[in-house]
Amino acid sequence: MNSKKITVAALVAIVLVFFFLGMNAYQKRVQQSQAEKVSQAISQSAPSGSPADGQAKPADNRLIRFHSPVFGPSNAPVTIVEFFDPACEACRAFYPIVKNILQQYPNDVRLVLRYAPFHAGSDQVVKLLEASKRQNKYQPVLESLLAAQPQWADHGQPNLALAYQAAEAAGLDIKKAQADAQGSDIEAVLQQDIEDLTALEVTKTPTFFVNGRGLPSFGDQQLMALVAEEVAKARK
Repeated sequence: MNSKKITVAALVAIVLVFFFLGMNAYQKRVQQSQAEKVSQAISQSAPSGSPADGQAKPADNRLIRFHSPVFGPSNAPVTIVEFFDPACEACRAFYPIVKNILQQYPNDVRLVLRYAPFHAGSDQVVKLLEASKRQNKYQPVLESLLAAQPQWADHGQPNLALAYQAAEAAGLDIKKAQADAQGSDIEAVLQQDIEDLTALEVTKTPTFFVNGRGLPSFGDQQLMALVAEEVAKARK
């Protein structure tokens, strides 16, 4: 009887070993595939035109578009691209971390935000954020929406009325913004970001790229370490 138990335990252990090896190989394939997608997008694109203030530099790959909101100096040698969802709790938690990174490297790092509206109602909030640019209220509206996120961002039934109240509290003319948010140009921005995140195989938020490099694994320490590495390279 004991020998049978030992045999079964050994078989279970062998199965678990192969399972974890398989999962590790799968994760590596996913990371490699995403890296190849980024590399291909960079090599196939061609920059053109000149951006307006507060927007990204010319689109040199699928990571950056003309419409993308930018925080930090436009000519910074290190670019963090974040695919984020305004209803994402992790995005809310990472916002002050990324903000601190920008403060730590005021001349070296810029943040480019891309939209990944995975949660219900996020597309409407994204459109409101885009409309807030026309009133020069993007950052205060973004921060107000993130601060009020626990109240409005129920993933099953988001309370958009509370999101609009948060935006209005940041000084936004909400009626004008809601009207502007229905424009075809803002819809095109949203669709472009969805197309890009799909091509880059972004499946969760927040997803970060630092000078085109994805994080080796998810976490704030990994993000800060990769930024520090790219800053050190840029300063040589």
